[in-house]
Amino acid sequence: MKKMIIFLVVIVGLFGAIAIITNIQNSQKAEGNMFKKDNLDPSTVELLDDPNYQNVILPEELEEKLSNKEDATVYFYSSDCIHCKRTTPVLAPLAEEMDVNMVQYNLKEFEQGWNQYGIEATPTLVHFEDGKESSRIVGEQPEEEFKRFFEENLQ
Repeated sequence: MKKMIIFLVVIVGLFGAIAIITNIQNSQKAEGNMFKKDNLDPSTVELLDDPNYQNVILPEELEEKLSNKEDATVYFYSSDCIHCKRTTPVLAPLAEEMDVNMVQYNLKEFEQGWNQYGIEATPTLVHFEDGKESSRIVGEQPEEEFKRFFEENLQ
């Protein structure tokens, strides 16, 4: 019985050590991040160096843009959304190719955006004109649909 208890203590200790090490590594990776947060979700940490997720907009920056009645094209995504992980590598290069300044709003890090912008699913692409929503496309779509969205709303 004592051997079983010692064995369980060692296993629990190993899992605890792994959790602590993982947490420290994620904290180190998140230092000075573009989201300006001390703690990031692990799924967001994984995307920090991905070139498709670099045009981030913070909630206060988006609010300011919209209150100043500026135009904005916003890609609302969640860093743990499988549909977003398939859509972003198609959408981000397309936006760049078409010279569209598409900013990215991470709903995993800034959950208030779900209600604030009426987001029901990710990914969601919204175009704002004069600070007000003018068009929206929801869900994983073929590249042609995103291209059509950009052509109809931004060109």
